[in-house]
Amino acid sequence: MSSVPSPGAVSNFLRTLIEKDLAEGRHAQKLWAGRPGPASVQRQGTPDPARIRTRFPPEPNGYLHIGHAKSICLNFGLANDYQGACHLRFDDTNPEKEEQEYVDAIIDMVKWLGFDWKFQDEDNLYFASDYFGYMYEFAEALVQAGHAYVDEQSPDEIRAMRGTLTEPGKDSPWRDRPAEESLQLLREMRDGKHPNGSLCLRARIDMASPNINMRDPVLYRIRHATHHRTGDQWCIYPMYSWAHPVEDALEGITHSFCTLEFEDQRPFYNWILERLAELDMLLHPLPQQTEFARLNLSYVVTSKRKLLQLVRDGHVNGWDDPRLPTLAGLRRRGYTPAAIRLFCERLGVTKADSRIDYSVLEQALRDDLDPIAPRAVAVLDPLKLVITNYPEGSSEPCQAPANPHNPEAGVRQFSFGRELWIERDDFREEPPKKYFRLFPGNKVRLKYGYIVECTGFVKNEAGEVIEVHAEYLPDTKSGTPGADSVKVKGNITWVNAAEAISAEIRLYDRLFLEPHPDAGDQDFIAALNPDSCQVVQAWLEPSIQAEPGATWQFERLGYFTADREESSIERPVLNRATTLKDSWGKNK
Repeated sequence: MSSVPSPGAVSNFLRTLIEKDLAEGRHAQKLWAGRPGPASVQRQGTPDPARIRTRFPPEPNGYLHIGHAKSICLNFGLANDYQGACHLRFDDTNPEKEEQEYVDAIIDMVKWLGFDWKFQDEDNLYFASDYFGYMYEFAEALVQAGHAYVDEQSPDEIRAMRGTLTEPGKDSPWRDRPAEESLQLLREMRDGKHPNGSLCLRARIDMASPNINMRDPVLYRIRHATHHRTGDQWCIYPMYSWAHPVEDALEGITHSFCTLEFEDQRPFYNWILERLAELDMLLHPLPQQTEFARLNLSYVVTSKRKLLQLVRDGHVNGWDDPRLPTLAGLRRRGYTPAAIRLFCERLGVTKADSRIDYSVLEQALRDDLDPIAPRAVAVLDPLKLVITNYPEGSSEPCQAPANPHNPEAGVRQFSFGRELWIERDDFREEPPKKYFRLFPGNKVRLKYGYIVECTGFVKNEAGEVIEVHAEYLPDTKSGTPGADSVKVKGNITWVNAAEAISAEIRLYDRLFLEPHPDAGDQDFIAALNPDSCQVVQAWLEPSIQAEPGATWQFERLGYFTADREESSIERPVLNRATTLKDSWGKNK
């Protein structure tokens, strides 16, 4: 089911629950026919070979984001650890917002994270729309048993009659209509004989319940809309709170893990399953819903509505914009599946909501890439350095480790010459205190090359320094006996101008200036960071072959990835995934 090796499991309340259920044999005799279905189907099965069944049930109305990654890693990871199955199920019950594009993108991201939905010979990829027939059959059974009725109130009237947290709701005038009449109206709804909003099917529970979710919730609403899979076959669609428990039960899910916002829905989840089991539509043991804290990350928004607004209004360049917290955006920026899994592992699983600082995600990427990323030098803000006493037209080879953590990775080759590119910040005409890099009269080491002494500089008509002059000390080349003969405090990177590769570098930063951009009634658009993407023309070491998705650590600068959509060896375009260390607070 997973191609990801499971790390040493850290105990949490979900693992404790699973282990208790396994020890007590709660699901040991659960029947499974090898496919989803009601009691009539599952009775044909044998004891389920999967010790547990979990599910990841996204709605295909947008792209997955970092919050979904936690649920993916949790559900697929637990199933893998306990010799179970995890289903990928698309909750496609809202035809007006769902598209095949999102289905394809979700499948792509789950696979990219390293998971799949196969268990033994099962391919557990499912769609809620496959169960519309079963759901409707169950709805008729509830009506006939007196557990549901057709209401003719408008949505606004239902809302007004619902009551408040301190006041009970009021019964609908149609709450006690005969089952035969409700059944006839339900069939007319199914057959398209009524307009949107004119009728709905409600559960008959308790309008005085202290839990508002139990006050006769709506099960079906009329929507004359084309579904991305079923077309115009249906014009009534189940509400999520009704569909969710039914889908879990049809698929034989043992542990339905949800985020805390669904905690208040759990009594209705259980009510639905218990009523359907009483009607012999479902078999025991029934699924069990358990809630955990969702992932709240600082400096991002994860609401699909708000992400869609950012995309549609052109604040970002599509769902895979590297500034977005979508998994597609994080992948394009340079995040690895291993880094995201490591991040989710470090978060753990709790019952208490908290907000995780964005720096925790960045550090997971650094920890993943540092041992494996090849090193290179890039100059992002180039300033010409001329070694005036080095022969014109000459060059000599230099080398550096491809990765200092991995000697087997070998070395990378480049050359030293008369004209070099250095970072503009590595020179000061009038240096501040404790500045140890280039300034007139000072010596520094050109990393992997020679020690040089600054002898002067050239300015343009605007008074800007456009060229720095220096002389090299011939017997001080790195790796030679004379390398330590002269002591210097400064050490700067460089590339040979004669062989440097020109590249477009996109310096991505946090999309929002505020850590909680959508808290309360804030206008999250007003908190956008105008400098979240800066584009510079840089010079790269010649060892770089910028094939899409390739990643390097640029010394002193951070981790950079060749853009998956636009980069090529002929025209490199690189994205900064993250800096070498967290400097956000110091820079803002």
